[in-house]
Amino acid sequence: MREQISSASKVVVKVGSSSLTTPQGMIDVDRVDALVDVLAARRRTGTQIVLVSSGAIAAGLGPLGLSARPRDLATQQAAASVGQGVLVARYTSSFARYSLRVGQVLLTADDMMRRAHHANAQRTLARLLELGIVPIVNENDTVATDEIRFGDNDRLAALVTHLIHADALVLLSDVDALYDGPPSRPGSQRLAEIRGPEDLAGVELGKNGASVGTGGMITKVQAARIATGAGVPVVLTAAAHAAQALAGADVGTYFHPGGRHPGTRLLWLAHATTGRGLLHLDQGAVEAIVGRRKSLLPAGVTAVEGEFAAGDPVDLCGPQGLVVARGLVNFDATEIPGLLGRSTRELASTLGPEYERELIHRDDIVILETHN
Repeated sequence: MREQISSASKVVVKVGSSSLTTPQGMIDVDRVDALVDVLAARRRTGTQIVLVSSGAIAAGLGPLGLSARPRDLATQQAAASVGQGVLVARYTSSFARYSLRVGQVLLTADDMMRRAHHANAQRTLARLLELGIVPIVNENDTVATDEIRFGDNDRLAALVTHLIHADALVLLSDVDALYDGPPSRPGSQRLAEIRGPEDLAGVELGKNGASVGTGGMITKVQAARIATGAGVPVVLTAAAHAAQALAGADVGTYFHPGGRHPGTRLLWLAHATTGRGLLHLDQGAVEAIVGRRKSLLPAGVTAVEGEFAAGDPVDLCGPQGLVVARGLVNFDATEIPGLLGRSTRELASTLGPEYERELIHRDDIVILETHN
């Protein structure tokens, strides 16, 4: 079971800001060094390591003379801009103690939904690992507004796990495990293993960042679900237990892998994007897409909402109003109303051969969990 972690040849480790900072919110050099000690030891065994690290905003507080994390978005982004360099410099110095070099990789969800961008990120990370570099990945907080407030890099870590075809994901928090209730509550029990959604029934995960223990537990469980859903085991524990977790010891919460590894780009589409618009489908189109995994043709679309361009992700909605899938559309929103209800052959004969194609090709469609 947990030997899948100890024997993994390629591991993604995610660490949150709270595990790297002082009580005043500044970067704690000793905590960074302690984490690097563990990662360098695992690296010496031949394991490839990718570190997904938060902390850019916290690292920018000192240089900007701020005593606490700013609340307004513009100052958060300014702190991230200054702090990202400070954070990577700290990691560079710490890993250098073991003659290891690091490389900075900044990603955004918007970057990752684009086919070319996702392929570039994949090639860059693969080459860094081939060259013996430890990639330090972070959300590009200077431009990624939603992720500053909500993502906490957990989802990013799960997606990077798939991007590089890692064998395991370790999520490090300031809480030592997932509990069936608030850890401070008498009688709350550590959940040592999660085998499926049924094991989470009744567990208080909270909403909008409120969670078991501290803010962010819900995003960690969601990240674990993304990773395990495609066959990657996950361990969630405290940063102080990183060495034991990587060694396969019984610490934290172990999420059992399940499912098969789908195409990485479909994972991006399902988990790293939001629909820029909405296409309403008739029941026949829903059955063709969900049941038979066919492409979406103009004849099956009854209405279009939103403003989007060709190549953008759009949500596909059935007659009952349920979003069943998401796909990368081949036409601008302004073009689609004139195509609705017509066959591709008819469109080609009246508008030209470039219109004899699908609204969305089946290879660019992912069925969403809400319909599974």
